[in-house]
Amino acid sequence: MDAHSTPHRIVVIGGGYAGTVAANHLRLRTDVDITLVNPRPHFVERIRLHQFVAGDYDAAVDYGTLLGDGIRLVVGDATRIDTASRTVELASGDALDYDYVIYAVGSTGGVPSSVPGAAEFAFSVAEYESAQRLRARLAELPADAAITVVGGGLTGVETAAELADQGRAITLVCGGTLAPALTPPARRSVATWLSEHGVTVLEGNAVAEVRRDAVVLADGTARRSALTIWTAGFGVPGLAAASGLSVDALGRLLTDETLVSVDDDRVVGTGDAAAPSGRPLRMSCQAAMPLGVQAADAVLSRIAGTAPAVIDQAFKSTCVSLGRHAATMQYSLPDDTPLDTYIDGPEAAELKEELCRRAVLGISMEARTPGAVVWQKAGPRAGRMVAQP
Repeated sequence: MDAHSTPHRIVVIGGGYAGTVAANHLRLRTDVDITLVNPRPHFVERIRLHQFVAGDYDAAVDYGTLLGDGIRLVVGDATRIDTASRTVELASGDALDYDYVIYAVGSTGGVPSSVPGAAEFAFSVAEYESAQRLRARLAELPADAAITVVGGGLTGVETAAELADQGRAITLVCGGTLAPALTPPARRSVATWLSEHGVTVLEGNAVAEVRRDAVVLADGTARRSALTIWTAGFGVPGLAAASGLSVDALGRLLTDETLVSVDDDRVVGTGDAAAPSGRPLRMSCQAAMPLGVQAADAVLSRIAGTAPAVIDQAFKSTCVSLGRHAATMQYSLPDDTPLDTYIDGPEAAELKEELCRRAVLGISMEARTPGAVVWQKAGPRAGRMVAQP
């Protein structure tokens, strides 16, 4: 960088998979001043939080190994993006000046206030702090305590399976269909594993009330539950809406197909908290990392005075771990349309573990060498599937 030039100030809000990759990728230019704002001082392997809860994995990774040289880490919460003054306001009272913002706040899990007792008695696995509380509570319970997992999606299945693999007594309440993201053949594979490991799966029923020692189902049945884990549903932080930016019904930042905000071309969205053209991609690590690169490239293009590229995102599969020694991996078309082709058992477990390792490895590679992360592209004919979480 020329000694007399002024660096472009870029604030990345959110240090998850998308934000951390984006911050590293921005270093393709040397005339940038990059600040990463994150509420905690370490990176969280969110896709492993079910393992962390079960006590067999530490999901926190030191940012020292994942952030490239020159990136400033600010530990704190962003409370507002002031697009008029181009500042990011922090809960501490400080403010960060920016030329561009990458909005990568991710998604959150929530225990609904609409279900009586849920906010008071149910635990969440969606974020590191809530997973810590859940892990501590599990450690207090006897091995044969009845545990209820609410939510039959991939997070619920993985959490139920992880605990069942340790011999815990698990009931999985699905509300609708078990693992609805999977095709019937892959779903049967998951159901078989759960049955063989003693998990009671209740499909087509919902939890209407959570008590300290029980759950009450929509049909009025009360079931003993020493611990209730809520995995149904995801949300996003309200930062975009609080900043006066356009959002979708869930609160995701509305962007165009290049991930640039529809309100302000200095704000670029990425990951779970972005809704390109109001059609968000599936919330996943698989989408977050290439979208992080895409967001960084969008900022770099605007700095260079060129048009940012449109999204070219390809999905490969949906994989659900079933304890430490099994998984079910269903393959998909690049537009995320599921195929009937799947593998399961130990082979799928090894592939799932490798994918989890590669996620962190990819971030560290990008930290060492910006531009190192590459991914399969969908191509111009594939289009984009409307995908909701």
